[in-house]
Amino acid sequence: MDDILLGQYVPGDSFLHRLDPRTKIITAAVLVWLVFQLKGPVEYGSLGAFVVFVYLVSGVSQSIWKALKPGLFLVIFTVILNALFTPGEVLLNMGIFKLSREGLIQGLTMGGRLLLLISLSSLVTLTTSPVRMTEGLEQLMKPLKKIGFPASELAMMMNIALRFIPTFWEEWDKIRKAQLSRGADFESWNPASRIKYVTAMLIPLFVSAFRKADELSTAMESRGYVVGATRTSLHVLRFNSRDYVLLLSIFVLLVVFGAQRYGLLK
Repeated sequence: MDDILLGQYVPGDSFLHRLDPRTKIITAAVLVWLVFQLKGPVEYGSLGAFVVFVYLVSGVSQSIWKALKPGLFLVIFTVILNALFTPGEVLLNMGIFKLSREGLIQGLTMGGRLLLLISLSSLVTLTTSPVRMTEGLEQLMKPLKKIGFPASELAMMMNIALRFIPTFWEEWDKIRKAQLSRGADFESWNPASRIKYVTAMLIPLFVSAFRKADELSTAMESRGYVVGATRTSLHVLRFNSRDYVLLLSIFVLLVVFGAQRYGLLK
């Protein structure tokens, strides 16, 4: 379970760690939008190299593979599916399956997008603690409170979800090991056996999840948590010079990219 890093935070003192969480969320949102605007291998390669560089300078470079591993199957499946079922110039005829040039390009494009999206989202969670993430989200959504949007409650839900992901993975690992010690064979090719063993894992996992949720709700109520109540923060978020520099750089990047994309720059 040490390979699962989704939702986990790696402490550090890098430039990215010291940024305001709102800055990281805004920057990540802009880069995610930019991912869907990229065209051609040069643009994808440039953004990919930039993401790798940020991982290196942030001190979490050892987590790149661990962050990508959970979504690697989806990436490979997407590439294969597009390559075999998109009509176009046939490069390889395998009977009912035909590998097309257009499909391969589209598959690699979609796979590259997925890799970049996973890398960017993991980079934010790896360098931002769940508490700081919640505070940043709540502050960004604060203006929506005027129209009745439950910003605080939504931020709290996301914080709890992020905190519980590693907990549930650990619980899943414990149940799996317990079932293996009882003779469960999760590698069996028999569908009926696999369904039986997976069901034997899912039932105790759901029971544990409901029990932990009940314990958490009791703990929150005993500490006076009331939905919709006005609360203050222990640490007040403030932008500093590095946040302003990064936000200005992102704004300039958007202007330059938009001008180039629409032919204003030659």
